[in-house]
Amino acid sequence: MNRYRFEDIKVGLKASFTVKITEEMMNSFRNITGDINPLHTDDDFAVKKGFEGKVAYGMLTASFLSALAGVYLPGENSLIRQVEVKFKKPVFPGDELTVTGEVSDVNEEFKIFDMKVTVVNASGDKVLRGTMQMGVLDA
Repeated sequence: MNRYRFEDIKVGLKASFTVKITEEMMNSFRNITGDINPLHTDDDFAVKKGFEGKVAYGMLTASFLSALAGVYLPGENSLIRQVEVKFKKPVFPGDELTVTGEVSDVNEEFKIFDMKVTVVNASGDKVLRGTMQMGVLDA
């Protein structure tokens, strides 16, 4: 786990990690949220709707931004203030995703920074893009 201080945060600072979407993650997300939409639970239904199989929850994909902030950038001292995302392509169970954040702006006066975020699948397709506004708690 990283422990960046606000003073360490500079435009261009970058972090990333990979994660594989598993059936266990899908089941856990369904159990936590109660989202039983068949697009996420039934392969036949999803295929009839034009997908290759059941689609991973978009918010499951977006939830990895929490790990990006809380573990990688800035890590232990993170405080997520705002998140905006756009889902660009579907994600499926079994997909390996690379989650990346790059500092795009630092506001010294308010001690916050903005980070561009992307999630890319193993084929190089961007499946999510967005921004996060972050604070860094005093160590």
